[in-house]
Amino acid sequence: MELEIRHLRAVCAIGDAGSLSRAATQLGISQPSLTTLLQRVERLVGGKLFDRGRAGAVPTALGAQMLQRARLLLVELDAFGSDLAGRDGPVRFGSVHMECVAALFSRLEEALDDVTLVVDPSSTGLALALANGRIDAAVIAVDEDGDLSLPRGVGQRIVVPWVPVYIALPESHPLAARSEVELADLAEEAWVGPPGAEDGSLTALRAACRAVGFVPRIRFEMPSGAGRQLIAAGKAVQLVEPTSQGGPGVAVRPLAGAPMRMRLVFCWRRERLNWGEASRVFAEVLGAYSAQALASPVFRPWWEERGAALTSAE
Repeated sequence: MELEIRHLRAVCAIGDAGSLSRAATQLGISQPSLTTLLQRVERLVGGKLFDRGRAGAVPTALGAQMLQRARLLLVELDAFGSDLAGRDGPVRFGSVHMECVAALFSRLEEALDDVTLVVDPSSTGLALALANGRIDAAVIAVDEDGDLSLPRGVGQRIVVPWVPVYIALPESHPLAARSEVELADLAEEAWVGPPGAEDGSLTALRAACRAVGFVPRIRFEMPSGAGRQLIAAGKAVQLVEPTSQGGPGVAVRPLAGAPMRMRLVFCWRRERLNWGEASRVFAEVLGAYSAQALASPVFRPWWEERGAALTSAE
């Protein structure tokens, strides 16, 4: 048996992730399968590549040497394949649920020859789909302090370093008359659970509510956007992205002090989009989001004051 490209990618994934469990998630395989693969590689190279302990998977001297050479080889291989093969089939573009999705798709049709769109409320799901090659590029939203675990073959550019999370509540609610809502004033409300809860949004909601003295009562779990009828009927409130314009019977308001914030990131597989294409798509993502922000009566003042400075700083 000889070393294969998949062996090099697995070793690099472990080195980048710092643990076998995170690397297995990125590669889309089980941890036992990755452990077995690593043991085979170690037998082939004649030595231990990682020390595993509480600190995670730390490269040995042999492991560090292999990582350095493997990374160089994979970069050259990815560039070689991209240059020769060209792109086969449409670009599969993923996005978290945003109000600007329709406008973004129209822009992508202009920027790319052929594109399909997948909307997924889970940023973790989108990141995994990127790692596994099921999608080629994506707009992902993460908690401002959160981290994206992506393989080396995936490029990243920050669309917006942070934007506040807003609240959707019934238009008839007394708090809807305010220009912004104190989170503590929502202590008695029934909540629609945030979409993509495994991404950390539910944890962030609970932490923010706990900081002001209450535990949110999550009564409803449903796909992104499906809670509007409940909100309009006066049955619930829900966190929403700030460009949301609500709908009939639904008011969207800022939360005072921005207790929850998210970061928008554009990611792409380098073998599917070259740098020039990625830059064009990035510009369209930013353009679509900015246009939606300016079209939102509630979010526009915030965006006009901070948006240009934040995006130009990227």
